[in-house]
Amino acid sequence: MTTYCDYCNSHPEDTFNKTYHDTQYGFPLKDDNLLFERLILEINQAGLSWITILKKAENFRKAYHNFNIDKVSKYGEKDIARLLADAGIIRNRLKINAAVVNAQRIKELQKEHGSFKAWLDANSKLSKEEWVKLFKKTFVFTGGEIVNEFLMSTGYLRGAHDESCPIYKKVASLRPAWMQGG
Repeated sequence: MTTYCDYCNSHPEDTFNKTYHDTQYGFPLKDDNLLFERLILEINQAGLSWITILKKAENFRKAYHNFNIDKVSKYGEKDIARLLADAGIIRNRLKINAAVVNAQRIKELQKEHGSFKAWLDANSKLSKEEWVKLFKKTFVFTGGEIVNEFLMSTGYLRGAHDESCPIYKKVASLRPAWMQGG
């Protein structure tokens, strides 16, 4: 008998969560725009249920130019007003501002490290507590839970899946060799 994670078992009729669990959660991401997307979706989830974000994910992609870091980093007041008026996303000024500021910060990381992913990789050996400190120093609107979920959902922290879950082995097989230990 296949045993899925408790999270998946607690949402048996929910295809949004099941699909996310089976195809995205914990899977390593290589593209900076996808990493940025995940960070912004996690930020937007704060205070809400993840299913709300999953159901609005496509709206977020359209509203934020497919999470193109270059474009979002240049958003001005007109773009912020557009986003605040978009009922398809979470219309919270702090979260919208966080997307713009964090895109600008990622642009700085890209200049310094070559990519957002390279910066994440360079810090991959940090403990959860060290990651939280680093994110709070580097980004805005990134508390402990947001950082934890971002890192677990992108494969930088373990814990996305129970070892008995069939997705666990699939995710583990995709980790780079330097992430296999520990």
